[in-house]
Amino acid sequence: MESVFPEIQKQLGFGFMRLPMAGDQVDIPQTMQMVDAFLAGGFNYFDTAHGYIGGQSEQALKTCLTSRYPRERYLLTNKLSNNFFEKQEEIRPLFTRQLEACGVDYFDFYLMHAQSAERFEKYRNCHAYETALELKAEGKLRHLGISFHDGPQVLDQILTEYPQIEVVQLQFNYLDYDDPKVQSLGCYEVCRKHGKPVFVMEPVKGGSLVKLPPQAQRIFDGLGGGSNASYAIRYAAGFPGIRAVLSGMSTLEQVEENAAVMKDFQPLTAQEQAAVAQVRSILRGQGLIPCTGCRYCTEVCPMEIPIPDLFACLNDKWRTGSADTAGIRGGKPADCLGCGKCEEICPQQLNIRGLLPSVRGELGL
Repeated sequence: MESVFPEIQKQLGFGFMRLPMAGDQVDIPQTMQMVDAFLAGGFNYFDTAHGYIGGQSEQALKTCLTSRYPRERYLLTNKLSNNFFEKQEEIRPLFTRQLEACGVDYFDFYLMHAQSAERFEKYRNCHAYETALELKAEGKLRHLGISFHDGPQVLDQILTEYPQIEVVQLQFNYLDYDDPKVQSLGCYEVCRKHGKPVFVMEPVKGGSLVKLPPQAQRIFDGLGGGSNASYAIRYAAGFPGIRAVLSGMSTLEQVEENAAVMKDFQPLTAQEQAAVAQVRSILRGQGLIPCTGCRYCTEVCPMEIPIPDLFACLNDKWRTGSADTAGIRGGKPADCLGCGKCEEICPQQLNIRGLLPSVRGELGL
């Protein structure tokens, strides 16, 4: 499968998940600038999903990309997400809405979203994979893949049952590489076993590998060049079989920096690998909440509690001794109903209900 997707060779991907916002709406002028700079930098791979940014992601992509550039200028991935269908008959209408929302006639890649043992059972019972393969035969999607959040055994089962899968999108970064909960290394090895190219998500773990504690920052500063994000992205991209590294970019500066890193891609040197290992050890010793800010939890929370923002503030307090909560809007930790919907959808499998009392107690919210 290494020859699959010749159009993607160590590609930088633009994830439409963390776009700049103007209030509660996507900042369209700034997003247009980012799209233009990304394409001008020589990259063309975009990734979205139906529920990203409260449903705004697909429309923003249409406004900023597909209505402004010819179809051959870009590659586009969309996903079949768990919370938008309950039976097979609902999949095709959803797919059609996604095409319309994005303003395209086909998707280059269509992923069965956030697969786990539980979700795979639902997708299998709803014949989701079979429906997607029918859509592929009709020319409405070019490549079938999955995004994955579970252990190696589950991934091996899925790839064995559906060898038609052409690509796997994995959470892969230097902090999660050998983490026993995320099992990035084990899942990566399963992909290599089955000959499946890998698209990386969360290479900087939702930005948590950019904002480092002082003792970790000093280690990277001692290398004499390169940003924190560049080390994380180069780490992920340096493994065989990694074909694209996605970044949920939210500023023009991030686009320009990441494009510069990947345009003349160089794997980490032995000295840089050693520095990464030191930083990893420091971060694990801090016991921070490993939230990536994907915001899947906020999409299902009936009390609209801004869980990722609260966890980010608590991490800031643990990291630096202080945290600014002034800009946080939405429900309070005390509003939690204990329904568990957030935990069911959380890719990091966080004990959110158990963590919210710590937020309330330490931040006074």
